[in-house]
Amino acid sequence: MKSFDSIDLFAPLKKALKQLKYEIPTPIQAQTIPPAIDGIDILGCAQTGTGKTAAFALPILDFLGHEEPPVKSKRPVSLILAPTRELAIQISQSFAEYGKHMRFSQALVYGGVSQGKQIAALKRGVDVLIATPGRLCDLMQQGHISLDSVEIFVLDEADRMLDMGFLPDLRKIMAALPKKRQSLFFSATLPPKSRQLAKELLFNPVSINVTPESPSVERIEQKVVLLEKAKKFGYLDEVLSGKSVDRTIVFTRTKRGANQVAKKLNGVGIRAVAIHGNKSQNARERALAEFRRKKVTVLVATDVAARGIDIDGVSHVINYDMPVEAESYVHRIGRTGRAGAEGIAISLCTPTEKEELLAIEKFIEQRLECDEPFGPIRFVNAPKKKQGGSRSRGGSRGRNNRKGRSGASASGSKPTRNSSAKRRSQKSRRKPAAAR
Repeated sequence: MKSFDSIDLFAPLKKALKQLKYEIPTPIQAQTIPPAIDGIDILGCAQTGTGKTAAFALPILDFLGHEEPPVKSKRPVSLILAPTRELAIQISQSFAEYGKHMRFSQALVYGGVSQGKQIAALKRGVDVLIATPGRLCDLMQQGHISLDSVEIFVLDEADRMLDMGFLPDLRKIMAALPKKRQSLFFSATLPPKSRQLAKELLFNPVSINVTPESPSVERIEQKVVLLEKAKKFGYLDEVLSGKSVDRTIVFTRTKRGANQVAKKLNGVGIRAVAIHGNKSQNARERALAEFRRKKVTVLVATDVAARGIDIDGVSHVINYDMPVEAESYVHRIGRTGRAGAEGIAISLCTPTEKEELLAIEKFIEQRLECDEPFGPIRFVNAPKKKQGGSRSRGGSRGRNNRKGRSGASASGSKPTRNSSAKRRSQKSRRKPAAAR
């Protein structure tokens, strides 16, 4: 596989990547970055923890460095949509790391905090806007932002957004975007709703699928413990008291359940903190900071933490409650086994959750090892494993033709080229190699 040095990236980006010890791109990065810097739309499907953020952040920063687009008040140059505040903050941190040797501006827009600072940042003008859909729609309605100058649009964790009911907000945002733009669409899974949204957003995209033969994360040891509901906490206490346990994320189905489990863990001497949608943004950030610094060893969370939270050293993920959606299982357990490390995922399954277990096994196309059976369970036959991921290329365009076609229409009709719209000047603002 080629190194980052062999990819045609803006020189200050390469300097930052070397300092971060990024040497070999992951498969999603290696297949996405070259066509993305050429201005081609991307439909990327890759497992969580495989480096999707760099796959879109580096092409955006490369574009800003080479083309130096003008920054206008209330009109961002690029827009990244993320489903949760935590993921938006993490994306912002990645942009800061990759672009630390560049001059560019970015802003975060999300709910749960005062909008005053966000409005002020937008008024100054930003190159990169990272936003959650709800707060972005609020600011659009108030007239604090216009999306008519967006040149690159990224939709991250698209399947999760649809699960969270963001489709009405997404359609409002899509309708406000210019037709001539580049769109990068990333998701860990591509259910039918996500595929339909991709058709509305993208023009002749490069389709990149680096999902493994099974959508489960292979380097994670997975098992299911079959037990009665009353025995769940005792088993959880036993696991967390083990010597091999480092940081652990425990997933519950409800916010109330997260609070109760965290309270009971602290009661038996295990330092834990809960995180969910009812917590204020400051409380959520404080909980994550304590977890990262090991002031607490257990993070008890709802599915708000199933995606986007990238914390090294999470040795265990425990599904205290089985996820309702089979896809969520993959994202939950993906919080461990990151950056090439190994991890352990344990799911506590009661008799009333057998259907969820069977749905997960069907989705990941494998049977999970089960301990302490509470009776016979009929397992569906696991489908044959699919062949490895595929990639089909779309048309090619140069870096300077990034906007030379129309994007999505809010009605969902297939995008077509907009012959009446003016193309960007063919004269690139990219500086000659000798001047970099």
